[in-house]
Amino acid sequence: MSTEASVSEECWFKEPALGKIFELLNDEGEEVRVVGGAVRNSLMGEPVTDTDLATTWAPEQVVARAEAAGIRAVPTGIDHGTVTLVIDGRGFEITTLRHDAETDGRRAKVTFGRDWQIDAERRDFTINALYADQTGTIIDLVDGLEDIATRTVRFIGDADARIAEDYLRVLRYFRFFAHYGTGRPDAAALKACARARDHLGKLSSERVWKELKTLLKARDPGRALLWMRQSGVLSAVLPESEKWGIDTIGALIATETALDWGSDPMLRLMAMVPPDAERMRELSTRLKMSRAEADRLVKWAEAPVIESTLAITALDRLLYRFGVEPLTDRIRLSLVSARSRTESDRAALTDTAGHSRHLAHALKWERPVFPVAGADLIAKGVQPGPDMGKQLATLEERWVESNFTLDKTKLLAAMD
Repeated sequence: MSTEASVSEECWFKEPALGKIFELLNDEGEEVRVVGGAVRNSLMGEPVTDTDLATTWAPEQVVARAEAAGIRAVPTGIDHGTVTLVIDGRGFEITTLRHDAETDGRRAKVTFGRDWQIDAERRDFTINALYADQTGTIIDLVDGLEDIATRTVRFIGDADARIAEDYLRVLRYFRFFAHYGTGRPDAAALKACARARDHLGKLSSERVWKELKTLLKARDPGRALLWMRQSGVLSAVLPESEKWGIDTIGALIATETALDWGSDPMLRLMAMVPPDAERMRELSTRLKMSRAEADRLVKWAEAPVIESTLAITALDRLLYRFGVEPLTDRIRLSLVSARSRTESDRAALTDTAGHSRHLAHALKWERPVFPVAGADLIAKGVQPGPDMGKQLATLEERWVESNFTLDKTKLLAAMD
């Protein structure tokens, strides 16, 4: 156990709300400690967004003590020992020490306890099992500090055993490697993940997509995706990527950095899968994506490739027909491809300039309003119904082809 490291000077650790929790639960021989992400991120120089804690108090006792102190307690996962205390408008998850008494690779039955060593050893990775006590001193029961220093993502104990408890840990491993790892993955972890890939089909689609999406949000998920492909894990959860590959990811990350695009997990996914609308519908359904995510993926696949030499007037017409987001997704990926070829292909410089011009135009483009409405056709004697719809569509297409220059008078006159 190491007691040399500390988070006592971190801003989040000095928050009065956290102090109230220490005061509430460090009492009568029982204890509460910060655990997991807040400690890990502080030691790795990463932002801290959530502060989770572990305690020797039973969950019912946590609720009772909180309510007695006038603190709102929400039983967010009380069957697994988790209670959320809401202080100053912020939620803190407090989980009773426990060990997994029975697992089936998807969920676990837990038994509560008071042994910090057992609680640490039932967690997934060494960098996630560090505690900070009331003074901010780090308590390391699984040699996690060494792995923090080397940015090594390593399972606690036997990797196969940890994975068998919950096969989602395969994807969690690569997700944590993408965000926190350097160099090559831990050999034992990589082999265990490869051996478990056939069990990933047992996981719920929502859990799989959540992990994939979080992985794709990393500053640079390229190495993690490479090792996922090498181990067969990527093909198991995202078979659409097998032939299309991940070779564009490196160029995409470089372009995102150079042009300050930010991390867009959906665009990164598009770089890995074929622009086939039907397959994208199947993919979004299988992973149970949100409606917005599925809509974006399918519309991207349906949108045409934009040549770098396309006239701006022609681009305007395509933007009207297909929408800004699908076309900017297409243009961004074309720009990435062109930028990656500039060192070996002089013509790629011209393509890069063309795609950059298209992207800048598309991002500031405003959709024009079709000047003819159904009331205008009724005034000319057209009865509401399918025929009116067809005539409106014909007029709208004529208007688009005029590059939106024909006004209402000219359009209606064309009907005579």
